[in-house]
Amino acid sequence: MEALLSVRGLRTYFFTDSAVVRAVDGVSYDLHEGKTLAVVGESGSGKSVHALSILRLLPEPPAKIVSGRILFKGRDLLTMGAEELRKIRGNRIAMIFQEPMTSLNPVMTIGEQIAEAVMLHQGASRSAALEKAVALLGKVGIPDPRARVGDYPHQFSGGMRQRAMIAIALSCEPDVLIADEPTTALDVTIQAQILDLLRSLQKELKMAMILITHNIGVVAEMADDVAVMYAGRHVESAPVARLFADPKHPYTRGLLGSVPSIHFRKGRLEAIPGQPPELTAAFAGCPFAPRCPVVLARCPTDDPPLFELPDGRASNCWHQEGEARARRSRGGEALVS
Repeated sequence: MEALLSVRGLRTYFFTDSAVVRAVDGVSYDLHEGKTLAVVGESGSGKSVHALSILRLLPEPPAKIVSGRILFKGRDLLTMGAEELRKIRGNRIAMIFQEPMTSLNPVMTIGEQIAEAVMLHQGASRSAALEKAVALLGKVGIPDPRARVGDYPHQFSGGMRQRAMIAIALSCEPDVLIADEPTTALDVTIQAQILDLLRSLQKELKMAMILITHNIGVVAEMADDVAVMYAGRHVESAPVARLFADPKHPYTRGLLGSVPSIHFRKGRLEAIPGQPPELTAAFAGCPFAPRCPVVLARCPTDDPPLFELPDGRASNCWHQEGEARARRSRGGEALVS
C-alpha cells in the first residue's frame, strides 16, 4: 500500500556562530492512511524538530533542511513554493503543539482562533466559521461551547486548552495530524481523556497520526507502528507489538528496561548509563556506542546504516547486519539512510 506520508533521509541542522547542531540526522519512515506512528526517544533526540521540519515551520536561518525528501501523496513538501505549502499546512497536514498556552494567541478568543483556519483554508464567512468553531468545541468535549467560544485562552484550564488546540488542528479535517506531546503537563485523568478523544476523532475522520512522545505507555496504547530516535537519528522502527516483544536496537531495549511494567520487564529497573552525546559532534561511528552494553569493535568507528529487516522492521545497529543480509538473499532490499 502506498504511503500517505513518506520521510526519507531527513537531515535538519542548526547553523550557529559557534557550531553546527545536527538536530535531525537521518530519519526515514512511511505513514499510512488511518494509522498511528509513534516517534519516541529521550528529550533532545530530535522528535519535535523532525515534526516541525515536515511543515517547514523552523526559522531559516539558523535552521536548514540540508537533505532528504518528505513526500505527501507523492509530492515533495521540500520543493514546494511558499504559497503551495500554505494550502497544505494546517489544512491537509495539521499539528497540535506541545505547549497550548504558548501556542494559542492570548489576545484572540478561542472561537476566533478556530475560525481563522476555517476562513483561510475553506473560504467560509466569519459567521459560518464561528458556527463551525462552536460545533468543533462541542465535538472535543468543551461544555456549553456556544458560551465558551468567546473566552480567551487564560479562561480555559490546561485540559480545555489542549482540547481547543485539537479543535483548531481538526477544523479542516486533515489527512495527517501531528500531535507533539499532546498530554504534557496534564494530570493522569485528563491525559486519558485527551488520548481517548484523539483516538475517537482519528477513527471518525479516518486520518493518519504522528504521535510524538517519550511516554512508553502512550505508545503501547495508541500506536500501530513506532520509530525510535536517538541523538537526531532514527535507530529503530517496527510494528508496536513486535517492538515491545523483541526490540532489536540496544537503545530501544534500554528504554523499555527503564519503564516499570509487569508486561515488558520483571525485576529491577535498569537505567541507560551515561548521557546522550552533544549534537554538535560529528559521529564517526554509532552515536550510542559509548553507552551500549553490547558494543562491537567496529561500532565507534563505522557508522551503521538503517538495516531493513523482516516483518516491517528496521534497525540502525551492526548487530542486525546478518539478518539484513539474509533478507537481501531472499530478494529484499536494505534501506540505507
